[in-house]
Amino acid sequence: MDIQNVTAVAPFTTKDGSEIRELLAHRNSCIRNQSLAEARLPAGASTTAHFHPLTEEIYYILSGQGSMRIGTETSPVGPGDAIAIPPGAEHQITNTGSETLTFLCCCAPGYEHDDTVLNDADAGNAGP
Repeated sequence: MDIQNVTAVAPFTTKDGSEIRELLAHRNSCIRNQSLAEARLPAGASTTAHFHPLTEEIYYILSGQGSMRIGTETSPVGPGDAIAIPPGAEHQITNTGSETLTFLCCCAPGYEHDDTVLNDADAGNAGP
């Protein structure tokens, strides 16, 4: 049985600049075709605009306030919002609030740095 608690998982920074804790993936469990991670983005920070050629993602906002951009559409997001991100769609999330924006990232297939393509024009704007 594979059970991971977020407090016991070491964080790392993804290629887009967000800090994540990979909860379940092929690297730490029997899961092979998807991954689940918790991401944290400090107040005022944004991920680098990017897309995944192969991976579809779901973001689920746990706490904080943000602005989600997918392609040319932008929308405010907050706790309880689930966001569908299809493969190939450029996206970026920005923390617009005063507290850490915390959200779950579900990826299928599982997250890999090699499947992340950065928008070079935006590469200097990532935070944490």
